[in-house]
Amino acid sequence: MAWFKRKKIGINTTTEQKKEAPDGLWNQCKSCKKILHSGDLKDNKYVCYHCNYHIRVGSKEYFEILFDENQFTELFENLTSGDPLQFNDNKAYTDRIKETTQKTGLKDAIRSAHGLINGQPIMIACMDFDFIGGSMGSVVGEKIARSIDYSIKNKVPFLMISKSGGARMMEAAFSLMQMAKTSAKLALLSQAKIPYISLLTDPTTGGVTASYAMLGDINIAEPGALIGFAGPRVIKETIKKDLPKGFQTSEFILEHGFLDFIVDRKEMKDKISTFLKMVTN
Repeated sequence: MAWFKRKKIGINTTTEQKKEAPDGLWNQCKSCKKILHSGDLKDNKYVCYHCNYHIRVGSKEYFEILFDENQFTELFENLTSGDPLQFNDNKAYTDRIKETTQKTGLKDAIRSAHGLINGQPIMIACMDFDFIGGSMGSVVGEKIARSIDYSIKNKVPFLMISKSGGARMMEAAFSLMQMAKTSAKLALLSQAKIPYISLLTDPTTGGVTASYAMLGDINIAEPGALIGFAGPRVIKETIKKDLPKGFQTSEFILEHGFLDFIVDRKEMKDKISTFLKMVTN
């Protein structure tokens, strides 16, 4: 019979010739669970084109979205954390930094750069959550301080993009000192009458929220971002009560007066540009 004469499909025939999709070609939305094509996702500013969920991205993507033609000059890129406390939990802090640097290609949880946004000069400092949870250590504080100094010296507006789990426990008090340090620098920026825009993204928590993230001339956030000091689980366990629906989302924070407005990432560049034109003119 013809059935018995058919060539068997084995590991050396059809399956061996099967081509797989390139790595990173497809993504899945964490909100609606639908499949997203990476190219289309990039064109849509890394926002799900099915449900408008804002996918977490880092400084590379934000610089790409905001700077004209993705042209910018990065500053202070060689600053790296020391280990003043010789901290060791399940591994040495120095080893953790080295491993994270190799994995992410980042020196720390923040990058600073200046360039143009719709033709207007701007200084941007952007945090990266992939580097130890975007935690605020001495390098984060120092880069923000130097970025503010650059803004004052060159009289250009300053944009801070926050995305952080809070203070970096491996640096203890050295980390907490950055709250006062950055706040003092922002006071100098205000005295120089130079605009400061604070953009809060998902998540912005802990000492970052308690300091520079909430001190903008305008505080703006992306839709659905988690914003707060302690996390909702910790708060619920502390007060022993259920939390309101949408608690600590940017929409909840806006409703209670801690934000000026929420802006979609696809409109971010134009919104920031419009604000800069208003205040600089």
